[in-house]
Amino acid sequence: MKPALLVIDVQKEFFKDNPQAAASLHSATEYINAAIALFREKKLPVICVQHMIPEENFGPGQEGFDLPESLKILPTDVHIHKTYGNAFNKTTLAELLRKEGVDTVVLTGFAAEGCVLSTCRGAKDLDLTPIILRGSIIGGKPEYVPFVEATNEIISYRALEKVLE
Repeated sequence: MKPALLVIDVQKEFFKDNPQAAASLHSATEYINAAIALFREKKLPVICVQHMIPEENFGPGQEGFDLPESLKILPTDVHIHKTYGNAFNKTTLAELLRKEGVDTVVLTGFAAEGCVLSTCRGAKDLDLTPIILRGSIIGGKPEYVPFVEATNEIISYRALEKVLE
């Protein structure tokens, strides 16, 4: 198994007018940052995925497109910009993962019921193994997270540490 960590759509815009999502951002960020550190320690890919909406002039350099300061993504990490829910749709993500020999993606981010779930399904379509890191996904509403975790493969942070030993 060679995994990559995907950090999906943890962008300021998606939390500014959603107090429920903003409230769970802090605890999810703790898990995401721990996973980022673990993947870096193991020299495994960390990939930041950011959503763009060109027709609304929402993209790099626009207000809200940026990541929260608390998220430990670096400029040197791979950044993928997408315009669909599925991070594989019309991006270079699948090609990048193939070049790296990745066969498993560990999913984190926002929105559990939207882009995280779409990317999870997209990974399966490409014969990759998607695994959601428990505690690291945020829903548009809190009740969406347990549904997504219950209907997909999940892993706890401690189990992830053990698997990556």
